Amino acid sequence: MDVHSTTVSEGESIRIRGLVQGVGFRPAVWRFARECGLTGEVLNDGEGVLIRAWGQHLELDRFVNLINRESPTLARIDSIKRKPIHEPSPIDDFKIVESNNESVQTGITPDAATCLDCIEESFNPSSRRYRYPFTNCSHCGPRFSIVSALPYDRAHTSMAEFTMCDACKAEYSNPLDRRFHAQPIACHSCGPKLWLERSDGRDLGTVPQQEALDYACKLLQQGNILAIKGIGGFHLACDATNKDTVKKLRQRKQRYGKPLALMAGNIEVIEQYCSVNRVEKSLLESPAAPIVLLSAQGKRHLPDAVAPGMNTYGFMLPCTPLHHLILEHMDHPIIFTSGNLSEEPQCVNNQEAKGRLKGIADYFLLHNRDIVNRVDDSVVRVVNGKAHLLRRGRGYAPDTFSLPSGFENTHPLLALGGQLKNTFCLIKNGQAFLSQHIGDLENPLAFEDYQKNINLYKEFFRHNPQAVVVDCHPEYLPTKFGYECADNIDVLEVQHHHAHIAACMAENNMPLSCQPLLGVALDGSGYGEDESLWGGEFLLADYSGFKRLGSFKSIPLLGGSQAMREPWRNTLAHILSGIGWEKFISLYRDLELAKFLQAQPVETFQSMIEKKIQCPATSSAGRLFDAVAAAIGVCREQVIYEGQAAMELEALVDETFISQNDDPGYPFSIRDSCNNNFLYIIDPQNMWEALFEDLKNTIPKSTISARFHIGLACAIADMTNKITQDNSAISTVALSGGVFQNKCLLEQVTKRLHKESYTVLTHSRVPANDGGISLGQAMVAAARLRIED
Repeated sequence: MDVHSTTVSEGESIRIRGLVQGVGFRPAVWRFARECGLTGEVLNDGEGVLIRAWGQHLELDRFVNLINRESPTLARIDSIKRKPIHEPSPIDDFKIVESNNESVQTGITPDAATCLDCIEESFNPSSRRYRYPFTNCSHCGPRFSIVSALPYDRAHTSMAEFTMCDACKAEYSNPLDRRFHAQPIACHSCGPKLWLERSDGRDLGTVPQQEALDYACKLLQQGNILAIKGIGGFHLACDATNKDTVKKLRQRKQRYGKPLALMAGNIEVIEQYCSVNRVEKSLLESPAAPIVLLSAQGKRHLPDAVAPGMNTYGFMLPCTPLHHLILEHMDHPIIFTSGNLSEEPQCVNNQEAKGRLKGIADYFLLHNRDIVNRVDDSVVRVVNGKAHLLRRGRGYAPDTFSLPSGFENTHPLLALGGQLKNTFCLIKNGQAFLSQHIGDLENPLAFEDYQKNINLYKEFFRHNPQAVVVDCHPEYLPTKFGYECADNIDVLEVQHHHAHIAACMAENNMPLSCQPLLGVALDGSGYGEDESLWGGEFLLADYSGFKRLGSFKSIPLLGGSQAMREPWRNTLAHILSGIGWEKFISLYRDLELAKFLQAQPVETFQSMIEKKIQCPATSSAGRLFDAVAAAIGVCREQVIYEGQAAMELEALVDETFISQNDDPGYPFSIRDSCNNNFLYIIDPQNMWEALFEDLKNTIPKSTISARFHIGLACAIADMTNKITQDNSAISTVALSGGVFQNKCLLEQVTKRLHKESYTVLTHSRVPANDGGISLGQAMVAAARLRIED
């Protein structure tokens, strides 16, 4: 329709909030406006996108419907608000105008994997971007990793130093081009450059950019380790089928047991090693392009050193043209793990990488586009047909969340998260800004990165918190930091497991006014209200408070934190606290486990328990998994990384046994608590006696693992029923905490709770582990402040 022939009858200001910047949203609005014969303008500002449009009433309605139905793939619309404009149109066309840098209330779009059009261009010899490793458009490419300020314009990104050539300018200025206003637009002539270097400093000779990627592929095939600069940081890459190279990488990186991530050139390569269902395939091919944990049931197998003790592989597809081009001639996977020493943050700049990774990588594949914001790869697992984020990074962060009903006018808050798997969360104007995965803050580099990112987010979103929210644990670094950085503002403490449940409630959009539900929080440990270590909790909870109704039986941590590193200590603690040492030895002295434990200082530990020396009590579900794993010989003496024993125990589960038998699993008992602070306890003593009998009868470990998982799921469902008999109003159960990352347990628990007609809330967009508690902390604090108001 010719816009000049349209009779202008009314005007509207249309405010759109959500992820609407850097995703081709304004060009789409421009096209819709022309289709509807409207005049006016569209711009980015601190709140999102603002449209001022004039036209006939029906066409304005059609225009808004088009925005709702056909917005770009990467966009997410949270709200559209329309207000009349009582003045005539100042222009006779529809234009995209310069951004207005006002108060920031919008989110930042996550980085997006290369779209199909850009992949085709990168491999098309007739394209001017043929084999260009930084090809992108409005639908893909770097976003959060390159932005330094809002609104999202080229001047506020690390692309600012690259002046567009005439050809790129023409694309950027053409509303009909998919690169119209694509801020990272670049090509061979004007964009970032790529080059190879040896790590030993010796001259490599001149390798043209278009040949560097083929050379990198050849180096990988020859058994070399490469440090590759990507979107959100460096990765260390090597041939995943070369067991000697994988072993060498582990030794150099000092990552001795934890599974290594993999990248393959296409789905067909992945399917040689894994079974891939429809949901998993869609995740791999999505704009987020996360690492997806897949069942390792393919015809081909990788060296054991890739994922020791696991029955899954973590695969991702290439997320940039650089990675697509490297893997063009590779018919097998490469290791693609974070570019760092174990537990350190990922390297992001060239000099830092050449210093920290010199002893690991043989070669460096570098480029000169700066990474402004470090972003680790996201990790996802599909459970019950639904994606569950285990680590929230590239492709998902820093996505915003609209808070549930009742939280619209919440005070600005800063929630600082936990000690491990840290994230932090900002609350402002009814929105939650959840950070990317930061990591374990005990590492000084990670803690430094944590502080940097908090300041960065506060600048991005012009955020001045009225309160800081921390965990109750007085020795957590974020807790100490919260009290140190609070400048004349309140510091609010939130109990760890309450935060887990509140995060699950918020993700499932439970309103502030919702009735209390039953929260089941299972993890390694969290500081309890009674100053003991909790970790297997049943809480009657809403956002503002909770009551502890049930718990796993508390067991002493023999040697304190040493028990977290040596699982056998937990097995011994369960024996000493349950069946008793003398009875155990009299009945099971011939077990390999008994012989191992007899070589330990059992009498010393018994004395420690009696005198309450270095053996704090914990109700931790995570330590129960460690104890069972050690009992059957899995990671008995020590674990190399957090959660290893539980992960390897889960990997042993005989899924055929579960699917083809009605075995009730090992029996747990539910008994009244002697503690006045809560009602019931799940006692594992009967489980242990049955397990020891199976060991005595040489039942396979896979069957024992299956029976443990089934029995524990039954115990959780039985405890839920026991509690709801006393609280008949409870019909909803929220499952949270790192233990619920266990696919088998989560499936078994949800199956049993659904059978009992409960509404079951689980995580998806937010990790069930400690990566989600900052959101929960923020929600609890927001609810309490609303009540005080």
